[in-house]
Amino acid sequence: MTFSYFGTDGIRGETSLEHVDEEDAILALTENRTLHLSLMRVLGEALSHVQSLFPGQGHTVVVGWDDRPHNEAIVEALTLGLQLSGSEVIHIGLCATPTLHAAVLHNNARMGCMITASHNPVSDSGIKVFDAHGFKTTPEQEQEISRTLSALASEEREVNLDEQKRLSEPALRMNEDWAQTFHQAWLEGRWGDFESVFGGCQTSVQNGRIATPFLLDCAHGSGASWLSDFLTKRGIETREVSGSALALNANCGAGDFSPTQTWTVEEAASSPHALLSHLKPAPLGTLVGAALDGDGDRCLLIESTEVGYKVVDGDAMAAMLVEAGQQHGPWRFAASIESDVALTGFVSQFHPDTLCLETAVGDRWLSVGLRHPDGLIISDSMPLRLGVEDSGHLVMPASHPGRGGDWSLVGDGAASLCAFLLAQDGSNSDSFNRGWKRRVSVKESHRERWQRGNELQKTVSEKILTVLRDSGIEAGTRTLEGEENLLLVHGEGLEGTLSFGIRNSGTQAKTSLSLRLSPELNSETFLPLLEHIERVLTEALQ
Repeated sequence: MTFSYFGTDGIRGETSLEHVDEEDAILALTENRTLHLSLMRVLGEALSHVQSLFPGQGHTVVVGWDDRPHNEAIVEALTLGLQLSGSEVIHIGLCATPTLHAAVLHNNARMGCMITASHNPVSDSGIKVFDAHGFKTTPEQEQEISRTLSALASEEREVNLDEQKRLSEPALRMNEDWAQTFHQAWLEGRWGDFESVFGGCQTSVQNGRIATPFLLDCAHGSGASWLSDFLTKRGIETREVSGSALALNANCGAGDFSPTQTWTVEEAASSPHALLSHLKPAPLGTLVGAALDGDGDRCLLIESTEVGYKVVDGDAMAAMLVEAGQQHGPWRFAASIESDVALTGFVSQFHPDTLCLETAVGDRWLSVGLRHPDGLIISDSMPLRLGVEDSGHLVMPASHPGRGGDWSLVGDGAASLCAFLLAQDGSNSDSFNRGWKRRVSVKESHRERWQRGNELQKTVSEKILTVLRDSGIEAGTRTLEGEENLLLVHGEGLEGTLSFGIRNSGTQAKTSLSLRLSPELNSETFLPLLEHIERVLTEALQ
């Protein structure tokens, strides 16, 4: 079976407390993107059944969640399913996704479950599953979980009410402020690691490169209660602005921003978005604020321009991090197929032994490219490994919270922000000569019509390759693990490099097209091709 209920990053859907049986709940997820409690219960059972697929020992599962209306009911249903099948569950409470990652390691758990839908609206929820090393599930694991879930849903299984009540309670429930305190202590250690590699930011604060106060938008998530104080205590006066938001991700957070977005001063001032509306005009090149997403695993910065503000995306952040840390030796660097096509060339210039990798979309694929085959990385100091998506996902090493010398890999928006700020004195925002990119989507697409090797994909591939050859670009197609139906055309010419990608979204009914050019190429030459392919796919997929 190759079908999976998992998308690019876990399972997500609009939550419902309506009582339906498990088979109907599966149908509701696949056809209507609706998440029922009965689905979460049987998913919990399935996760316990497949624990042999995960590294580690024992049957402990750590569960955390963000602040969404139905999450406590979802956690209760998941806990019931997990403990029905023999797992012992620890609840760590409201937290960010990276907190859950670290708590799995801290508790030597077999598995971790984060109940979140990341930057999706607060009406959605979902689940991300982690193994004993803190890595997200693989497609093979997700297919077996999905197969087991379907099989269990077709069986008759009854549990009396007393047992349901008992098993819905975790074996251990942490104190209400445990997750917040734990994440802060973990980040304190990482701050020292970042200082040793990237340097510091005292000069940048003094000369105004970092605004005072620096505005922070934690999307009304768990970081809103502590991260601004954390930065202020370290010399960066910071003010949180998402506290007045009505709910998680409601007119706040990084989920509303795109990597190439800009605003005039007037547009920002009239915006309902919490961070934008609080911005004040600043000298050109000032870092005026930052936004995390709802579950705290990614971060985007805002910088002042001549007429307003622009997003500093993950690619720009990664470029400055590697520049600041160049003296420490070669890096192992991973970027997704949606990152700037000029990024790997910029990164590799600092050391001849730097290894650059291209990965599928999704921060788990960055980790696959950066991780040790056996799981954790063993090193006396922070390993020089960095993965990036332009959306603000940065994957970096994190010291194991319980074992010195062992390092995991995690995407943590708070840590990404800290590392980037600490890199300011040792890097230059103008060093990276960016390429050009544009991303468009065919929405409400029938994704099953875009499949590897089918006639539509062959026709589109031939058209792209022909146009590129006629433009003096020698091009061919590539395949990547994790992108089953991807069409990725890579071309090299005398003047520069081009990449054209078409992929189905793993979380929404849309098919995305991206065109990326190195700085030397003229976008006007290739825009007609992008527009033509968009029209072809709109007609074929909608």
